[in-house]
Amino acid sequence: MARQQVASMLAVALIIGAFASVPTSVQSIGVCYGILGNDLPSSSDVVQLYRSKGINGMRIYSPNKAALDALRGSGISLVLDVGNDKVGELAASPSNAASWVQNNVRPYYPAVNIKYIAVGNEVQGGATQSILPAMRNLNGALAAAGFGSIKVSTSVRFDAIADSYPPSNGVFAQSYMTDIARYLASIGAPLLANVYPYFAYRDNPRDIKLNYATFQPGTTVRDDGNGLTYTNLFDAMVDAIYAALEKAGAPNVRIVVSESGWPSAGGFAASVDNARTYNQGLIDHVGRGTPKRPGALEAYIFAMFNENQKTGDPTERNFGLFYPNKSPVYPIRF
Repeated sequence: MARQQVASMLAVALIIGAFASVPTSVQSIGVCYGILGNDLPSSSDVVQLYRSKGINGMRIYSPNKAALDALRGSGISLVLDVGNDKVGELAASPSNAASWVQNNVRPYYPAVNIKYIAVGNEVQGGATQSILPAMRNLNGALAAAGFGSIKVSTSVRFDAIADSYPPSNGVFAQSYMTDIARYLASIGAPLLANVYPYFAYRDNPRDIKLNYATFQPGTTVRDDGNGLTYTNLFDAMVDAIYAALEKAGAPNVRIVVSESGWPSAGGFAASVDNARTYNQGLIDHVGRGTPKRPGALEAYIFAMFNENQKTGDPTERNFGLFYPNKSPVYPIRF
């Protein structure tokens, strides 16, 4: 999960606003299932909790056997990460990718509804050069195994965008993202993006209003570059990524928000009220899409549980919708 968003980039997406708030049903809201805790329920109990709450999408961060076994026959659609430690290996040879598919997809699919495979989550530095060859090798291995309907992508953090204010200025910060965008266009796959208004607000509360960051009314700003108006920071951030995709020559690539959330404790503006307001707002909002791309937007909330073994800021351990005992941190409607 992106935790060190560059303040100047995110401050950038600040004051933007106005999209109609007509309620629509959310077709696909998922929740990320992290397992960095020593007190979490069993995977079978977790899948049962997803189903009981009507959560129809899950993301897991590695091919965890217990989670994959528990998902059999559940109908829950899955974003399956290969794990950042495997990206270089998958990039090294098609045979490595074929082995990965044989070990981690064939035993489960289609009983487990694997929808996307994420080749890396917020990969940084020199390792970014391995993402595209790994995606190519994995896509080829899936096709050879008869699993071509599973879409291969990578999950990026928001600072992959160099200029996000106003959203129409959005452009990729590095050339490797342009190559990835064009490849996604060629295979009909979405770009997975982690979008966190929380970090933008935390890093620039002077210019970004809390109501604008949490889907509450009160701020409306026009983007003269595209003629659109925005009432929330989430839409502004997503549309900045769409603008970057267009500039990269991949205007038809759609975005799947692979993480978004708000912490309930542990730091600035991290409270139960703010977390509930943001996450309920996200659930209620994504069925409408964004001003630039109306229509249902697929999104995954981070995260299902508070994870007591996550490192970093205390907020990292307080993004969960539920405590490990499966009781809700706050009321939420799916």
